[in-house]
Amino acid sequence: MSENEDIYKKFNSDSPKSSNFKSNIFVPFISGLLGASLVLGLYVGLPNIRNSEKDSETTNSNSAELSNSGTVDFVSLNQYSDTAIYAANKVLPSIVGITVEYTVTSNFFQGMSQLASAKGSGIIMSSDGYILTNNHIINSSDSSTYYEVSEATKVYVYLYNDETPYEAKIIGTDEKTDLAVIKIEKDNLTPAELGDSSSVKIGEFAMAIGNPLGMQSSVTSGIVSAVNRTVDSEDGNTFNLIQTDAAINAGNSGGALINSEGKVIGINTLKLSGTGIEGMGFAIPINDTVNIYNDLIKNGKVLRPYIGISGMDLDQITAKRYDLPVGIYVEQIQPNGPATSSDLQRGDVITAIDGTEVTTMKELNEVKEKKNIGDKITLDIYRNGDTKKIEITLGEEP
Repeated sequence: MSENEDIYKKFNSDSPKSSNFKSNIFVPFISGLLGASLVLGLYVGLPNIRNSEKDSETTNSNSAELSNSGTVDFVSLNQYSDTAIYAANKVLPSIVGITVEYTVTSNFFQGMSQLASAKGSGIIMSSDGYILTNNHIINSSDSSTYYEVSEATKVYVYLYNDETPYEAKIIGTDEKTDLAVIKIEKDNLTPAELGDSSSVKIGEFAMAIGNPLGMQSSVTSGIVSAVNRTVDSEDGNTFNLIQTDAAINAGNSGGALINSEGKVIGINTLKLSGTGIEGMGFAIPINDTVNIYNDLIKNGKVLRPYIGISGMDLDQITAKRYDLPVGIYVEQIQPNGPATSSDLQRGDVITAIDGTEVTTMKELNEVKEKKNIGDKITLDIYRNGDTKKIEITLGEEP
C-alpha cells in the first residue's frame, strides 16, 4: 500500500495538462492493480514457499551427517518432544516414592527423642515387588556429639498414581556402593527395562525421574555430561559415575536416569551444590548394580574378596626419603584375616599383584575386586633390600 501511495504521489505532483491525462490517471490505476496483484500473490504464495522451505530444512536436519564424529550417522531434533514423552511414560510406572521414618535422639537433653522422616526414590526391578534404591536413603543410622539417628523404623513405598502407602522390608544394604534393596508384598508390578550403561555416549539424551522434595513422579531432562567420572564421597568411598545436567534434587536419590528409549542407564545418587555450581548431577551406572542387586537379594549383603591388610601409599618423594620402592607400605595385618596365614609381614612394600604393578591401595583393590572369594593372588613385595613373591588365598570380607 505504501508503494502504491508513493507512485500516486509521484504522478500527482506533475503539472495537470490534458495531454498527460493517461499518464495521470491510467498509469496509477494500472500500477495500483499490479501492486495489489503482487501483494495478493505474496499472501497466497508465501505459506507454500515457507512450507517448502520448512520441508527442505526438515529433510536436511534428518539427513545431516556428522563427518567429524563417527559416533552417529545423522541428527534429528524434530521428534525431541515425542521422544521425551515416550521415554517418561514408559518408565514412570516403574519408579516409586520412598518415605523412611527414623528416630533422632539428643545427646544433651536427657535423651529426648523425636520421630523424623526422609524421602527418596526407587526403581521396581521385578513384578513381585523387589525395588532397587540408594543405601543412604534406607540406612539412616548416624551419630555425632549432638545427636544419634536410629536405623529406619519404617519404610513406605508409594507406587505411580497410587496414594496407598505400602510398607517395605529391607532386604539388604551396601554402604560401599550406596545401593540397597527393599521389597513390598504386591504382585503384577511393572519392572523397569535396563539399558547398557557401557554404551552411554557424552551428549546423548538423559532424563531423571524420581521424587524430588516429595513431589512424586517428577521428570527432568538434559544430556549425559560425562561418563566414568570418579567422585569421592564424604565417607571415603570412591564412585565411578555418569554425570548429567538433568536436574537432580533431594529426593531424586534412588530414582532412574534413563535414555531416549526409556531404558534405565543409571541410578541417581548425588549432586554437587554450592555457590557457582549448577547442573552437576551423578548416577551409578546400571551395569555396576546388577551383581550388587543379586547379592543383596541372595545374601543380604555384598560378598567381596578380602586380603586383610591396611597400607599406606608410598609416592616417589616418600619412597626416596626412606630408601624404599614406590608401592604400598603394609602398616597392619588384620587378625584372623587371609594374610595372617601367609608370609606377608608388617613393613613389607607391595609393588605388584598378579604381575600388575600397583602403587596405591586403590589400584590394589581394583585388581582384587575382580577376583572371587577363594581365588589365589600373588603379591610382589620388597623386604630389607630383597624382593619375593607371596601367595594369599582371598577370604570373604567381614
